[in-house]
Amino acid sequence: MKEFLIETFAHHRTLIVFLHVISAVIWVGGMIAIRFATHQSLALISDPKVRLERAAHTLKRLFSIVWPFVIVLIVTAVFMAVGLGFRAAAVDPMGNVIDAYAMSLYNTIHIKEAIWLIMAMNLGAMMWRRNKAEFALKNGDVETAKSMLGLIAKYMVPLNIVLGVIAIYIGVFLRGAHA
Repeated sequence: MKEFLIETFAHHRTLIVFLHVISAVIWVGGMIAIRFATHQSLALISDPKVRLERAAHTLKRLFSIVWPFVIVLIVTAVFMAVGLGFRAAAVDPMGNVIDAYAMSLYNTIHIKEAIWLIMAMNLGAMMWRRNKAEFALKNGDVETAKSMLGLIAKYMVPLNIVLGVIAIYIGVFLRGAHA
């Protein structure tokens, strides 16, 4: 499997890096647009039920757009992590560190992977909360819907935006460190 990843990355390096970057841009950019543009527009709707219905629908559309890009991001991350040879430069076949700087870069990749994993789990939780809000709205429970969607808007999306920007920065740093 490792050889397949290395060979595929070697032959499709530009495409894999492009898909990785565009996936991050769409995911993080979509959240920024939702939080700082759409959220502000939805706040202008005076009827709370209509506002929540529009918010739930908007989030459903966002999630359906970004989820495939999350998968692409994860797959391309694996190709890049193996294909760029960070581990091979850091440790020998027995697992002994052979270069401290390369090891620090390899550890930084794990930090970036952990950030994207936390973001993906947070996205899953947001999708679950959105679905619960939609169900509550269909049953006339505006307060439950408000609490489900409020947490997404106030904390969950901003958390993913911050983490996403950090992960993108780390990616740029790693690219510069590897070049």
